[in-house]
Amino acid sequence: MIENNEAQPLRIILTTWLVALLGVLLALGGAYLVWLGGSWYYLLAGLGLLLVGVLIHRRQRAALWLYALVLLASLAWTVYEVRFDWWQMAPRIDMWCVLGLWLLLPWINRHIAPGQTWRDGASVVLGIGLLLGAGMAGYSLTQDYHRLPGRFDEPRMAAAGVTPNSRSVSEWTAYGGSSRGERYAGAEQITSANVGRLKKAWEFHTGDLPGEGDPGEITNQVTPLKIGDNLFICTPHSIAIAVDADTGEERWRFDPAINRQAEYYQHMTCRGLAYHDAAAYAGPLIAARAGALPELPPQAPPRCTQRLFLPTNDSTLYALDLHDGKPCEDFGEGGMVDLKVGLGDDALGVYLPTSPPVVTEKLVIVGGSVTDNGSVDSPGGVIRAYDVRSGELVWNFDPGRPDATEPLPPGETYVRSTPNSWTIATADEALGLVYIPMGNQTPDQWGVQRSPEAERFTAALVALDLETGRVRWEFRTVHHDLWDRDLPSQPTLVDIEGPDGPVPAIIQPTKRGDLYVLDRRNGEPIVPVTEHPVPQGTVEGDFTAPTQPASALSYAPEEPLYERDMWGGTPFDQLICRIQFHRLRYEGDFTPPSEQGSLIYPGNVGVFNWPSVAVDPQRQILFGAPNYLAFVSRLVRREEVREARQGGSELGLQPNHGAPYMVSLEPFLSPLGLPCQAPPWGYVTAVDLRSMDKVWQRKNGTSRDSAPLGIPLTVGVPNLGGPLITASGLGFLSGTLDYYLRAYDMRTGEELWKDRLPAGGQATPISYVSEKTGKQYVVVMAGGHGSFGTRMGDSLVAWALEEEE
Repeated sequence: MIENNEAQPLRIILTTWLVALLGVLLALGGAYLVWLGGSWYYLLAGLGLLLVGVLIHRRQRAALWLYALVLLASLAWTVYEVRFDWWQMAPRIDMWCVLGLWLLLPWINRHIAPGQTWRDGASVVLGIGLLLGAGMAGYSLTQDYHRLPGRFDEPRMAAAGVTPNSRSVSEWTAYGGSSRGERYAGAEQITSANVGRLKKAWEFHTGDLPGEGDPGEITNQVTPLKIGDNLFICTPHSIAIAVDADTGEERWRFDPAINRQAEYYQHMTCRGLAYHDAAAYAGPLIAARAGALPELPPQAPPRCTQRLFLPTNDSTLYALDLHDGKPCEDFGEGGMVDLKVGLGDDALGVYLPTSPPVVTEKLVIVGGSVTDNGSVDSPGGVIRAYDVRSGELVWNFDPGRPDATEPLPPGETYVRSTPNSWTIATADEALGLVYIPMGNQTPDQWGVQRSPEAERFTAALVALDLETGRVRWEFRTVHHDLWDRDLPSQPTLVDIEGPDGPVPAIIQPTKRGDLYVLDRRNGEPIVPVTEHPVPQGTVEGDFTAPTQPASALSYAPEEPLYERDMWGGTPFDQLICRIQFHRLRYEGDFTPPSEQGSLIYPGNVGVFNWPSVAVDPQRQILFGAPNYLAFVSRLVRREEVREARQGGSELGLQPNHGAPYMVSLEPFLSPLGLPCQAPPWGYVTAVDLRSMDKVWQRKNGTSRDSAPLGIPLTVGVPNLGGPLITASGLGFLSGTLDYYLRAYDMRTGEELWKDRLPAGGQATPISYVSEKTGKQYVVVMAGGHGSFGTRMGDSLVAWALEEEE
């Protein structure tokens, strides 16, 4: 019996309108994309889908033939653009396959051109298209275009143990594990064979959680210290805590009661404490200046011979007795030095010493963050060295007056608005040098007002003489930085095996992804560095450097972004991302910021950030976790906006007081909040430091804590937490967007074990062997990260091997 249009079922009417609406949206968006110079696919597919809707409405079987053609064309276009990359393929074909399956259902199919069987030629061709799509999807799951499947050979991995330059297996005495910043643990008890038996041993809660009225983003980035039988941490509100290393029981707590009401805090964080043991130094490594570095008295007082240095968010530095956490009265004023001195009246909440200082035999050396994009007139980025016992200022490196390193006289001020160092430095006392990774002069994206001295030290690794604070050498990684590519990572010291013997090297990771490998004696590159032409042209009055340096050992993206790299959950948000891509200025890496809006890739979070890299000095292996996320940087004329944020975030519209432009910084996201660029966004990787070759690289992390319904798909998510290597050939990492601590086989990068964290693990794990029980522990802070968007918490968690029965 033939049905007429008046008897058309509601499901067919709804299908007609849905197909037509989807077609109109695709066609309109596709037409705009073509007008912008983009792909014709969306316009043609939208018109085809609109015509399918018309044919369904007219009850013509040609609707199925045309839809089958659109589906097959979409599959062919998908393979042409992205081959068989699952994460690129899925948003291109998901809607077409679901809609095609709907049209094949008998209760829909038989009502399109009544009297026709649903097993006719059109249905068969459409079914073949769906089977082809399913086959492509299945095959794509077997392909991984983003993996580097190398491995380290067994003789290399057999080399183990603690090198002469590493500390005891029972200690973790500095932020990077040792004074060399290797993030390497000499412990060998936990191996690839038994790591599956790791179980949570204890969990300690600091009690320091985000509170109402906190003026900045709360981030838990602390790396614990392990000294004697205790662990030592600091919390986002600068509270120092000691806990038992075997049980997690609290031993003592020191709360400096910082000023939490400062209006412009950008971050509330503490990355760690620094440690000094007067008994650990057998003899002087640097010459004392007359009157500046007094010798220890013949009989040193029993208190504070072992001391911890605590930097606070309100710009002070405390020296605490290791054993009870009480301030060392002989340091500064009652155990504290005021770091705001010499920085001007506006230093509170703007100058933030968020990272642990560097401690040498006689000095504690401190830098600090200056709020990004706040004002052209900000506190200076001075680096200061204080006597480790008395707290007396010994020297200051002022980037605006680099040769005037004598202590600043009372009442005077350091040069304003100079490059600062917000991350962790490293010292080589044998060479008499401290290595300072420098940042930018604020504002980051507008450089008209920068002085020659600012240009010299912006985004530069600077080696200062430990005795005098004078510059011995510097190495610039960016010329006239307009991209916030300050040096974010602690540099690592390693003696690299060469044909003529070990070479004393320093490795500096960068936000762009370069790994600069330099001779730490003189700053000369060990791995070649070359200059490359970059895009030109910026706002009136500013300029761009004609070239930028690049290391031959680099994790910078091998290709720029293209329209085909745009992503989304469906063809529609992918289409919007393509439109956004063409509306932005983008000419590849180092595209200058603009009023139009510029796509910055890698973004200001960087390929590498403060987590740095880990190095196995015995096996000569480097372990890292590079990220790939694009950001949008837009310069906004001040007269166009009434007000901007005053602090508390590095994202959004930022004021740049005193500059003609404010700046808007946002991640490059689709309307669904997904990155507009296709995954993977995060990896784990390893480098052979003998050959300087990348050996393996794998996607890292799942979508469990960032996808709807918590679906745990291995997509490769961003990481903001530091890596750890152990002498047994394992790597550990906790900083991914999903809440796990993971263990990896350093031979291949294979994930061997993971365990759930109670909150985001944006910190660096450590490992040690207890002197009391002989157990090896792995410990990490799981406290979350405000700007990274992970769950907040206050848990310090330890794992050890489960006892065998």
